[in-house]
Amino acid sequence: MSIRIDDATRTFTLHTRNTTYQMHVDEYGYLLHLYYGTRSEGTMDYLPTYADRSGCCACPHDVANRTYSLDVLPQEFPFQGNGDLRSTLLQVRDGEGVFGCDLRYVRHEMRDGKYALPGLPAAYSDAADDTQTLSVTLADERIGLEVELLFGVLPDVDVITRAAIVKNVGTGRITVEKLQTACLDFVHGSFDVITFNGQHCMERKPSRQHVLPGSFSVGSRRGQSSHQYNPFMILCDRDATETAGRAWSMTFVYSGNFKAEVEQTQYQQIRMQMGLSDELFSYPLEGGEQLVAPEIIMTYSNAGLERLSHNLHRCIRKNVCRGEWRDAPRPVLVNSWEAHYFNFTGDELVRLAEKAADLGMDMLVMDDGWFGERHDDFRSLGDWTVNEEKLGGTLGQLIERINAAGVKFGIWVEPEMVNENSDLYRAHPDWALAVPGKAPALGRDQLVLDFSRAEVRKNIFDQLCAVLDQGNIEYLKWDFNRSIVDIYSHATADQGRVVYDYYLGLYDVLERLVQRYPHLLIEGCAAGGGRFDAGWFHYAPQFWTSDNTDGHDRMTIQYGSSFGYPCSVMGAHVSACPNEVNGRTVSLSARGLIAMSGGGFGYELDLLELPERACEIIRNQVQQFRDMERLVREGLYYRLSNPMTDDVYMWEFAAEDGSEAIVNSVIAKAEGYGEARYVVPRGLTPGALYREVNSDRVYAANALMDMGLPLPVSSALYMSRSYRFVRVDE
Repeated sequence: MSIRIDDATRTFTLHTRNTTYQMHVDEYGYLLHLYYGTRSEGTMDYLPTYADRSGCCACPHDVANRTYSLDVLPQEFPFQGNGDLRSTLLQVRDGEGVFGCDLRYVRHEMRDGKYALPGLPAAYSDAADDTQTLSVTLADERIGLEVELLFGVLPDVDVITRAAIVKNVGTGRITVEKLQTACLDFVHGSFDVITFNGQHCMERKPSRQHVLPGSFSVGSRRGQSSHQYNPFMILCDRDATETAGRAWSMTFVYSGNFKAEVEQTQYQQIRMQMGLSDELFSYPLEGGEQLVAPEIIMTYSNAGLERLSHNLHRCIRKNVCRGEWRDAPRPVLVNSWEAHYFNFTGDELVRLAEKAADLGMDMLVMDDGWFGERHDDFRSLGDWTVNEEKLGGTLGQLIERINAAGVKFGIWVEPEMVNENSDLYRAHPDWALAVPGKAPALGRDQLVLDFSRAEVRKNIFDQLCAVLDQGNIEYLKWDFNRSIVDIYSHATADQGRVVYDYYLGLYDVLERLVQRYPHLLIEGCAAGGGRFDAGWFHYAPQFWTSDNTDGHDRMTIQYGSSFGYPCSVMGAHVSACPNEVNGRTVSLSARGLIAMSGGGFGYELDLLELPERACEIIRNQVQQFRDMERLVREGLYYRLSNPMTDDVYMWEFAAEDGSEAIVNSVIAKAEGYGEARYVVPRGLTPGALYREVNSDRVYAANALMDMGLPLPVSSALYMSRSYRFVRVDE
């Protein structure tokens, strides 16, 4: 059993294959956190310490013990109102507008299987998995408040999930002013915090710093998880490396505003927490209503950051992504955007499709510009009707021509947005999020539709279905090209609930879409990687990693993304050079090898303008990706170097059983006749022999993992190498 409950001591122990998570209800009814670390037996109730700190730490009124304070004790769900003056997970106001509550244990329940969350994405388990759920309910009878804490145990992937449901079980109004999902309280430690920061076209750069006295936080108030800060955070030993040291992580299964915090307290204790942002948030609950705190995925490693990443990769691939595309090879595609932008005809798309088929690709994607009067980005968002004059016929006829050329057909949409110059906006201006009497802030000359409203969602869903039903559409690119700035919905008087309800509405539309079109491959996009999060992956198995397709920058973007997310969810394409974002030129071979490290591989350029030598390279790349695709999608990913600091970008995909591995390298900095560089793989079977497929030479695994394989000394900038090793089984 994954969950063990000692009723005598009221201790709850959650076991995964390699980790243990433990908490208990103390004599005063408070739920204390005891331990999260390497799998252990016994009760760790000796870890909290007690001392008389009554000069600065408050004590609950009914506790006649000056050594007891919630401001010092490690807790599972800290709340504002009874002495904990650190950053808490919950702040509420009662019907009189007064802050404060006092949550104490009332009951628990254990059940087989993994909990689900109403209206929100969450990890799930297969029926055969040894997965269990623990529910622990805390309550404040004075104001009629209950909080149900949900713990999901996924033992095979070493993951514990957390969620919380805040319930108004009384008759008066309760207003939730802050709601985060989970925290980890450490009674001591010297740690670093790693976050993944950036901007549009340079997302998820790792940032590592010491935890010092005070509070450190990252988050998003942009109405999306954002390019600037990803809802994923690592806390680790200061000397932790890829292969050594302790590390804990939190991943938010949510696509909207969030906040992640680490606080070192007056007594050098550490609190790590994550959940909804409390900015632009104030959520009322009437009697009988509830509010769900989105899920947090947690994992722990005592063997460095690499194992932590492997746990998360397995969990997202197996327990977050769903549908038939979860475990299926993705089509190699060409997207029309950088080939034609808005200026294309149906005939031009057919010619592009014919060339794609000639190069061995599987799909053509028609990007922005196919609907309404969409000849630029100033008009027609919201009017999802086919421009048949532009396409030279109906959408169904174009799809038939594309399929006849030998490739599948995909299409781009941006359903959450509307232009003021559109029929939809002229008919329903109140459907856009905009503050009455204030000129709205524009982004890309567009406004955001109010997805918190059922009638808005119905209109957009019906329009999408009318498009998808016109032919054999096998791929949908769902874009989101601006932040949410103006927070005002005509459907409610409580504007502090709008952004949260917006995401309930978005997830509702996505769920209905995947249920109606189970064979459709959906890829997310948010001006590139602005909504690259585990919440999205519950509905679609891949996301456009960044609008920056420059091979050099993608080394860092994909490297940073890999700490929390598997390569199988990354959309990665080869684009033209000089790159349109930064003007850099990177060799076609390097661009291809780097892009092949994403599960959604393809091209973003005009194939018809390529010289024959480039076409031949692309034909080989397409075949190479097909040969390595399964390892990219299912294998273990190893970061063999750091492209932010090292001269060579090196990475590896290895089968879980060690039977094969692909080791890649790209020269990121070249010096004439410089030092020899070596690529040192990991994840091979110790003591085994491996044949390198391209050279047919046999190597000893131990020697490779000790000393590596030399790269050519006179290496040119962006020279790439790929080595495929297959174990020689006797």
